[in-house]
Order: sequence, then C-alpha cells, then structure tokens
Amino acid sequence: MSNTADFRLDGLTPADEFSAEAEGDIELWDDLFSALAEHHTVDGKQSFFVIHDGSATWGIPGAPQVIALHITRDLTACAFRIEQADHPTVPFAQLWLADRGCPPDAIQLPQDQHIEPADALTIRIENQIRHSGTRYETKDHYTHDSVPYETWVMVRDSDPSAADLPVRIFLEETDLDTFTYTLREGAFRDGTSANQWLFDRDTPLPEPPEHMISADRRTRAALARSTTGRLATASSAPTPPPGPAPSPGAQSHRGGGRS
Repeated sequence: MSNTADFRLDGLTPADEFSAEAEGDIELWDDLFSALAEHHTVDGKQSFFVIHDGSATWGIPGAPQVIALHITRDLTACAFRIEQADHPTVPFAQLWLADRGCPPDAIQLPQDQHIEPADALTIRIENQIRHSGTRYETKDHYTHDSVPYETWVMVRDSDPSAADLPVRIFLEETDLDTFTYTLREGAFRDGTSANQWLFDRDTPLPEPPEHMISADRRTRAALARSTTGRLATASSAPTPPPGPAPSPGAQSHRGGGRS
C-alpha cells in the first residue's frame, strides 16, 4: 500500500466549515502525512484512516503524531464530512475509529510495510487497546521523537479487574536499529504514583496483576498440553514383541562383579 492516502474526495464538496478546513490541511501537509492504514466501506460512503503526521515534530514538544481520520460521503448530494482526532499511538487511533464504526481488525497496519512489534506481548496489548471500547479514559500522554524514542499514555481503567490499580501507563519504546518496538502496560494506584514513576524510572514498569495471572494460566495450559501429548505418545507406542530369555551368562555380566 502506498504511503499516500486515497481520500476519495474527487467531485465532492465539503458539507461544513470544519470539513473544508480539514481538506485544506490535507492538501497543505500532503507531503508530511503518511497513511499507515486505511479502510473503505464497500458502498463507498465511509473511509477510515490512521495517518502519521510528520509535521508534529516541529510543533509543541511531546505532541501526538498520529491522526485518526473518518470521512463520510453523501453520494447523492456529492458532499463529504471529515472528523479527525490526534492520538499518541496507533492502537488508540484505531480505538477511536472503531467507535465510529470501523471494524477494529480492518484498520490494522499491514505487515512488512512499517516498523514491526518486537514480541507477542506487544501484539496482545495493542489488541487489548484496539478492542477496549469505552474502558480507558486518557489522562495524559507524551511523545519523545528523539533518542530514546518512546511514547507513553496515562489512562484511567474502568474495568473491574483494575479496581485496585485503576491508573495505567502504556509505554511504547522504539528501537530503530532493529526497526521494532515494544508496548508494555504498568499499573498504579493513582496519578501521583504514575507520574512519580515516569519522573524517576528507577524501577521496572509495574506489571498489572491480571497480566501475571493470564501468563500463569497460559503457562499451565501449555504444560497441560505438553503432558497430554507425551501421555498420548506413550500410550500409542506399540508394545515390543517378547525377545529371547537372557542366558545365565548375560545375567552375570550385568551384575557387574567378578567372581
């Protein structure tokens, strides 16, 4: 997929002032807007985009660099509307688009075309955010676009499993040497302790208890599968035919002693 987004606005006019301004921004910053993912409905009435905003690096320090953009078209009136929002990371942009009707799995980044997740945990946490609905309320975020490349997002988690540690930090760290990134989740009692961790960084990001429980369950399930497989292999092994009885001389040699 080309990095140039196909907004499909030819022959259409903006339906309101905001859409007109958004179209102007698209045209003005076209060379700095890179489409990371896009999805178009079959009827042509809606399009969803995740865009990297390269112009943000010259703006306010820490500003988000991902844009979620939703286009709706009235094909009868030949008009369009644009709704958009800035986000610190791709999964939160995908979540915003999902709330506006985009299937969450339809707006994922294509493989082998962008920087890749470094491990399975990164993929799992991204999927968790993408499908979280109204679970997270974003409180703060910061994007550091020089070494060390990282973005953190502080949210309040309304899920019952997070009642004791409702403030969460999602920390995304990028390694340009390997062209990969990791995403981790930290759990805190309140915003003060979360901010203190961000300031000090003198301990590892505290992992949510539910992650450790989930990891333990996966480990036990894997062990159970492994044990079941070994038992099945052992039970299906053919019984060897009886061999000749060992001679008395052979028995004495296995005894190991000399008379």
